[in-house]
Amino acid sequence: MEKEISSRLATLGHPERLAIFRLLMRRYPDRVPAGELAQARGLKASTLSAYLSALMQAGLVTQERMGTSLRYTIAMTELRRTLDYLLLDCCRGRPEFCSPLSLSSSTGATAMPDRKYNVLFICTGNSARSIFAESILRKLAGDRFEVYSAGTKPYSELNPFALEILAQKGHDISGLRAKNVSEFQRDDAPKFDFVFTVCNQAANEDCPAWAGQPVSAHWGMPDPVKVDGTDAEKSLAFHQTYGLLHNRMAVFTALPLDTLDRMSLQKAVDDIGTSQQGDFE
Repeated sequence: MEKEISSRLATLGHPERLAIFRLLMRRYPDRVPAGELAQARGLKASTLSAYLSALMQAGLVTQERMGTSLRYTIAMTELRRTLDYLLLDCCRGRPEFCSPLSLSSSTGATAMPDRKYNVLFICTGNSARSIFAESILRKLAGDRFEVYSAGTKPYSELNPFALEILAQKGHDISGLRAKNVSEFQRDDAPKFDFVFTVCNQAANEDCPAWAGQPVSAHWGMPDPVKVDGTDAEKSLAFHQTYGLLHNRMAVFTALPLDTLDRMSLQKAVDDIGTSQQGDFE
């Protein structure tokens, strides 16, 4: 095992291999196409292939062929074995010596406090999916959450199909606007308890660590803005996106946040992100 650990640490010592590994961790348990990885990191296919090969040889990443596409994900079992080895061998089983100070009070069996939670939804354009998420959660459980949304490259205007559907569903759209995620990275910004990405492109982008280490998850889904066709076909795509997000918010708001420890809560929000089940609203 010691030889494997040395190999894995050396592999992650390369900045670009580490960046790819971090991207796949943000997207886990998604299996990300090689082309999407190359585009996100601005790499040639041959260069990306070499980096991925090194990560696979080190046992950190697995590959799967789906049709004509090669897709990649974190080898989570091996990663956990690596972390267990480092904790038990290097730290002699004493996590208080090796865990980051910022996490020492937020891991383990301690449940989240029973209070109003700050939630941020991030997308690229902040014109549809993240706006849906913000509006739905605020309507479902606004007494329990302060809800915000933002974009990494926000559009100047919200999508008219999104606004029309929100109005039809009885949401207050008067205060909605597209916002840049940088608004929430200032010193005077709210401290978030939850940060969710709802599009793959936003999840693929490097983002500074959030203060307080909020619980985060990727709830990616197709972009209805990119649907071609008639207005009726476009409207259907937006209705389906709204329905999927509504289902996810209903599950999220049902979680007993004040009784779940951080590890259980992280698993719960990860599971919500992988669920595509349920009827559309």
